[in-house]
Amino acid sequence: MIELIQSLILESQTAEPVAGTPRRIRIESLPGKVTALIGVRRCGKTTCMRQHMARLRAEGVPSANLFYLDFSDDRLHELSLEHLDLIPQAYFGRYPEKKGREKIHLFFDEIQFVAGWERFVERLRRTENCEIWLAGSSAKLLSREIATEMRGRSLAWEVFPFSFREFLDSRGIDAAGDAWPPDRQAEIRHAFDAYWKTGGFPEALGCSPALRVRLHQEYFHAVLHRDLIERYGDPRPTAVRDLARRLIDNAAAMHTVNRLTGYLKSLGHRVPKTAVAGYLERFEDAYALFSVRLFDASAARANVNPKKIYCIDHAFARSVGSGILVNSGHLLENLVFCALRRRATDVRYYRTERRREIDFVVRSPDGSWMLVQVCETLADPGTRAREVGALAEAMAELRLREGFLVTRQEQEEIDVGAGTVRVLPVWRFLLLADGEAGPPGQKAGRS
Repeated sequence: MIELIQSLILESQTAEPVAGTPRRIRIESLPGKVTALIGVRRCGKTTCMRQHMARLRAEGVPSANLFYLDFSDDRLHELSLEHLDLIPQAYFGRYPEKKGREKIHLFFDEIQFVAGWERFVERLRRTENCEIWLAGSSAKLLSREIATEMRGRSLAWEVFPFSFREFLDSRGIDAAGDAWPPDRQAEIRHAFDAYWKTGGFPEALGCSPALRVRLHQEYFHAVLHRDLIERYGDPRPTAVRDLARRLIDNAAAMHTVNRLTGYLKSLGHRVPKTAVAGYLERFEDAYALFSVRLFDASAARANVNPKKIYCIDHAFARSVGSGILVNSGHLLENLVFCALRRRATDVRYYRTERRREIDFVVRSPDGSWMLVQVCETLADPGTRAREVGALAEAMAELRLREGFLVTRQEQEEIDVGAGTVRVLPVWRFLLLADGEAGPPGQKAGRS
């Protein structure tokens, strides 16, 4: 086994740099912390990790000081917990001069295939001069589990499917700045039309429509069965599937546990409300679906109000959904949500004192807030008055001088009593939200 591990280490050290679009994800390692990459299946976690290895080499770290092991490799199928200690033995058997003298960078992919891996990783972290990176399927490597098993000695980073800016990177389109000549702007808008159809899963880029749908459906079944049903040993797999499809069909719509329980009951499933609430948490743990709660200073009020549901990728929702309930307006809102969620974990919806709803109120890491409303078009005067009026009302209540109204095509600035409503086409807003500094925000007058 030691000889096999040594050959795999050498194989990783001499492999060609991994291809792929560099991700615009700020991942920083902290001394003494294990770095874990988490996210939905097939979003690019492994590629992200391999690209970091390439960056280390470019910075001058010798190839001998880093190695990668994929525990899903069939050559390691007999590897069990008692064999994990053979990994440092194999490495230092080949490089004895480095032990205790030089920093080693270890990259473990799909390590959750070995039961009890947490104790091994913790011992390595504590006893060796090393930096450890982990990546794996969300079935066994979730942020909540990492925090529990690693006892606060890890730092988890989220990886999502491509943002629009990353999609442009994959096509070699430079969208730096915000003032493009007409031909560049036309190129960006044309690329957005492609992004709208394909979504952000890396493998789906460039696929034919039929193959893309099939690929998304394979992802859906993998998440459903491996991350939700098999992992928890749920005795009601059909109910889990029906609930997932219901939620995807209703992307950007409100839901409550009571209504969802009633829906499953109408299909003949006898599922208690506690189980339905658990399913919703598991969907979110798997980074497949997200629930967004009401913005309210009272946590109790926020929790009892309906929540909105969003899917990890708008094109994925289109491929997996029935096509009956999902509409382009909801998919547009879903797309904007994903852009905001990449940058901030605190995304909520807002209800004004007159009970007018704003799709998103977002708190950035620096504590600033941003209001975002999504509407396909403002061509209808009644729609325009309703959407702008609701946003102006929310701006006044939160004492924000700026709000965003995202549409398919329109762009203008509207002066309202509370400040300025910036109407932006979705492709431009996505680039703003994907910017290096994150979405703009302001200090709110209340929280």
